Amino acid sequence: MYPISFEKLVNILEKLPGVGNKTAQRYAFNLLENSQEEIDDFVEAIKGIQNIKRCKKCGFLSDEDECLICKDKSRITQSIMVVAYPQDLVAIEKTGSYKGEYHVLNGLISSSKGVFPQDLNIDALLNRIDPSIKEVIIATSPTMDGEMTALYLDKILKDKNILVTRLAHGLPMGSSLDYADDLTLIKALDNRRKIENG
Repeated sequence: MYPISFEKLVNILEKLPGVGNKTAQRYAFNLLENSQEEIDDFVEAIKGIQNIKRCKKCGFLSDEDECLICKDKSRITQSIMVVAYPQDLVAIEKTGSYKGEYHVLNGLISSSKGVFPQDLNIDALLNRIDPSIKEVIIATSPTMDGEMTALYLDKILKDKNILVTRLAHGLPMGSSLDYADDLTLIKALDNRRKIENG
């Protein structure tokens, strides 16, 4: 019924999380109502995704070899906060309560999903640990996979002679960091605790 190019756009939009066929059609019709300049901007933004890469130091998103956070000389370099995904870093950074460095794993250990330690950005984290690092804060979500990842990281960091802490109160079991409000994240950061590994 629709032109092939329109159907193709709807099919692409349907691949976005939480977008069904009707929503995809609404988005497509909305795009049709935009001016040519707005459409060109949209196309340019989509094409720009090809230039995004992972920061060589921390694993966050960047247009260059190092991200803006790693380039920031005002960061406290004795502390590294480990998060699972880039959006978790953004959620914590928005609170303004943490001024140290980050490390993005780009996933969580999950045997059910076939994700193992070697599939994550863990080796790069270990390479960053030197005598100047005093604390590693594990800020994975309090889910089964998040807890498994935190325990694994605690185990492999034990012999590095650094304090390993975990975000605490305020984050309910099973929730995701990027859905938590700023106050909850600030409380979780303030009340972080040392991991007890049996």
